[in-house]
This record gives sequence, C-alpha cells and structure tokens, in this order.
Amino acid sequence: MDLTKGPVGRGLLRFAAPLLFGLILQQLYNTADAWVLGNFGSDTALAAVTSTGSLVFLIVGFFNGTAIGGGVVISKYVGMRSTENVRAAVYNNIFLALIFSAVATVLGLAFTPTILTWMNTPASVLPDSRTYLSIYFAGITGVIMYNTCMSVMRSLGDSKHPLYYLIISSLTNIALDLLFVAVFHMGTAGAAIATVIAQVMSSILCIIRMIRARDDSRLQLQYLKPNGRMIREILAQGIPTGIQNSVISIGNMVVQGNINMFDQLYEAGSGFVIAGQGAYSKVEGFVFLPVNCMSMSLPTFISQNLGAKEYNRAKRCAVFGILCGMISAEIVGILLNIFAPQVIGLFTANSVAIRYGAIHARTTTLFYFLLAFSHCAAGVLRGCGKAFIPMATMLSFWCVVRTVYVTLIVRVWSEYRAIALCYPITWTLSTIVFLAVLLKSDWIHGLEKKQTEVR
Repeated sequence: MDLTKGPVGRGLLRFAAPLLFGLILQQLYNTADAWVLGNFGSDTALAAVTSTGSLVFLIVGFFNGTAIGGGVVISKYVGMRSTENVRAAVYNNIFLALIFSAVATVLGLAFTPTILTWMNTPASVLPDSRTYLSIYFAGITGVIMYNTCMSVMRSLGDSKHPLYYLIISSLTNIALDLLFVAVFHMGTAGAAIATVIAQVMSSILCIIRMIRARDDSRLQLQYLKPNGRMIREILAQGIPTGIQNSVISIGNMVVQGNINMFDQLYEAGSGFVIAGQGAYSKVEGFVFLPVNCMSMSLPTFISQNLGAKEYNRAKRCAVFGILCGMISAEIVGILLNIFAPQVIGLFTANSVAIRYGAIHARTTTLFYFLLAFSHCAAGVLRGCGKAFIPMATMLSFWCVVRTVYVTLIVRVWSEYRAIALCYPITWTLSTIVFLAVLLKSDWIHGLEKKQTEVR
C-alpha cells in the first residue's frame, strides 16, 4: 500500500485492519498457554507463566523496539522513493536481527534465575517459572526474526502476509498446547515447547516470503552485509524505542515483585493473587488490541508521509489515529469494568484469584483512554523521528515513578487496590507530557532534522 495517497482515515484503517487481526492472533500465543494451563494444569502453573510476562518483555521488547525503529527508517525511504536506501535498510534490519537473536538467547538463559529471585517469585511457583523461561529463551530467535520481518513488510505497506503466517502458527500453537498439556500432561514445559515451535514456524514463513518477493523486501544473501551508515540510522531510531519497552518492563517487574510480596503477606504464598492478576493481564491484552494496533500503524503512516513531505496529511493521520485509539480503549474499558469477574473466570475457577483479578480490572479499566493516548502519541513521535521523547517519558513515569510508588505503597496500604492504582496514576502523568509535546513542538519536521544529524 502507498500510504501517501487517498483518504487518510480509510487508508489508515485499511492498513491497520490486517495488523489488528495479527495482534489478536499474537495475543492468542500468550493467552493459549494461560488458558490451557489454567484449565488442564494447575493454578501454580498458571501463576508461573503469567508472572513471567514482564521478564520476557524486558528482553524481547528491547530487540523488538529496534525492529520498530528500523521500520521507521524503511518507511521514510519508501516515502522518498529511494529504492537503494530501502534495500539497504531492509538488509541491515535482518542483519541486526541475527545478532540480536544470539544476544537475547544468552542474556535470557543466563539471567533468568537471578531475576526471578529478585522478583520475589514464591517458592511454589519458581520451578515452573524457570522451566518455562529456559525453554522460551532457548527458542527466542523465532520471536525476534518474526517481529523484524513483520516490521519490514509493514514498513513497505504490506500488513497482510505477516497476518497469513501468524494464522498458521497461532493455530499450531493452540493445537500443540492442548496436545502437550491436556493430553501428555507436560505442564509448563509443554506450553513453552508449543510456543517456541509456533514462533519459529512464523519466522520461517516470513523469511521464505521475503526470499521469493519481487519488491524491495526481497532478500538476497549476497547483499546481506553490514552498512555502517544505515546501521547507525536504524539504531538511532530503534534503541530509544527498545529502551522504552525495557524500562516499562522493569517498572512492571517491580510491580509484579510487589504483587508477589503481597501474595506472601496476605495469602500465605498461595499464588492466588498472582494468578488473578495474571488472568487480568491476559484479558487486558485482548481488549487493548485496537490501541496497540493503532500505535503500531501510526509510525509507518506518519514516516511515509513525512518522507514524501505530505505534512498536513501526517497531521490529520495523527489526530485521527489518536482519537480512534482513545475511543476504542474506553469502550472496551467500560465493558471489562462491568464484566470483569465473568471474563477473568474464563482462566481460573478459584474464587480468590477471580476476586483479585476483578479488583485490578475495576481500578484501571475506566482510565484506558489515558493509556491509549500515551501509546498513540508515542507512535506519532516515533514516526517523525523523535523516539527519544517516548523513551524519556516512559522511563520517568512508567518506570521510576511507578517503581517508587508501588514499593512504598505496599508497605503502608494493605489493600491490593493500592498496587493497581500505580497504572492510572502514571498513565495520567505521561499523557500530560505527550500532549504538551504534540501541541508545542515542531514534530512534523522531525525526520528531516534527524536525517541531517545522521549525515
């Protein structure tokens, strides 16, 4: 798709629709493990898998952030109609993904046990958590390569083929989850193996597509070599986004650690608090997909149009995308607020876990519009080359403020609602900053200024 022509709203929605379906399927990756373990395994196994999400995203999120930054670079050159630079950006994104895969594997396997201990993971949950993460990080290359290839295709205007491949791998993941956990009773190990196999499958399908492609995404091994200038440009865009993802994870890991502590203090380490919050996080992952979809579509749309010097079109896209994200988020937030116990009950039958999950939902869901604004505004700023601003904002509020607040509050306020309040508080603070930046800064010329700096 050429995103620099046609009606803005219709073009953005057409581009975002396949991405939305892809995100739904990707969320099934995460949720299938939780649902199968919650229904055919144990509450301990469910708590083990759901409580590791922040740690996984700490490592995966950084490298996926660099892929998003690389996509912004590709989209800019697509808008400029610079075929040579598009191809160089594509090849160097893949080159970096291969390096990052090796680094992520080593880091994940080496530091998982230590970090789980820092997070106050209960002794009853710790063995299953270690098992799941060891297998997951052993196969993390599939995750990073898929997300990189997806970012490349999306930056070139193709949001359909990654969806097709994700459909295949998601169905495979669900089938293998049921086989390994429900039939063979392999527990968390079975869920992890199913996830790795499915993720590797999706990355292989993407790579085959790019080898056979007839456009600028075509991979030819003789051109897969480093280009210093392009690598610097990709990293200049990608590292701030990767750091942003990681610092959010660090903040969430601290929150998870305090949830684990709360479970030990008030539920004798039963794991019910962890399971309830984990079930809520899986539900939240689904209901917030429209916002994630819009925040991921906006960088491509914005950067293509700014590369083509379609400034007014980029502005209209930013307004339309942010409003769509906020409205959709608040609608699903209201619905989840009403039906929280019933929805969380799909993942666990334990009444204590359901109660804690519902408390978390009813504390946060009515503030989803603030979370949506922050994510979509960050997408706009990444698309115009100002990736440092979202990184600094998330680091300040979603990591530092969130960490300080939850570490202090859990010791003076013995209600679980106090922990959950850290989310709407920090969403409000980041919204204020993003709004000020979009209204006061010259963001539409961000890519031009960034290009001058790289040269």
